[in-house]
Amino acid sequence: MLKRILTMVLLSMLAACNTEDSSNDNTNQVNAIPAPQPITYTIDAVLPHDSGAFTQGLQFYNGKLYEGTGQLKESSLRIVDPTTGKVEKKYLIPDPTIFGEGITIFKNKIYQLTWENHKIFVYDLNNISKPVKTLDWPYAGWGITNDGNSLIISDGSDTLYYVLPDETNNTMRQLKIITVADNTGTLDSINELEYIDGHIYANRWQTDHILKIDTASGHVVGRMDLTGILTQYAAKDIKADTDYLNGIAYDSTSKKLYITGKRWPKMFAIRLNQ
Repeated sequence: MLKRILTMVLLSMLAACNTEDSSNDNTNQVNAIPAPQPITYTIDAVLPHDSGAFTQGLQFYNGKLYEGTGQLKESSLRIVDPTTGKVEKKYLIPDPTIFGEGITIFKNKIYQLTWENHKIFVYDLNNISKPVKTLDWPYAGWGITNDGNSLIISDGSDTLYYVLPDETNNTMRQLKIITVADNTGTLDSINELEYIDGHIYANRWQTDHILKIDTASGHVVGRMDLTGILTQYAAKDIKADTDYLNGIAYDSTSKKLYITGKRWPKMFAIRLNQ
């Protein structure tokens, strides 16, 4: 009898251990979405960057680097030499109430979001001296990119909006929306965007992570962790007003990704290890 009791106790303990292990394995699993795969990278170059630039948007186009910056009375659109960090051309938005956000180049025009102003400025690609049109946008503006067929905009939530400009009515025509989520649930604070080879790469505000998002489902299929990159390579240049990671630009010719942040003294040219 004693032997039988001891056996039952032992089996009960083993069952409890197995149950606990199974629970721990799925602590962060709240749905059927697979956990994002880690995206590793190699730093190709550490480049100068204007530490006064509150970077909100970044894009490579035909060998040039375009940058949109934010902050009241400081918001601008720039063309920057990525090698030297020198600002070659700059348009400072004259309205002191405008807070600039993300940028993208779509069909030979530059689109620049504003944060809470509900405006999108449109520039001629060959002349950034002033906007040629202003479109209305009903939501907050955070990040913007395009897939060649439509603009894709984030508003700081878990939603990405696919839209087309309706310049006749000075508005945006919504085509569809997708919700960003991973195995832990929906993810808000989706910020700066970059469309690369069929996926959206997105910075998540207040993190050093860049998410790789499936455009069909909105599921996060990969995550790049850039934690500590600025401290590692430019610790002595960090100041009190150096802010979060923000700025993703892809050069399809060199296959390099350019990464920077708000008032970062450096920009990083990296290659994804795929």
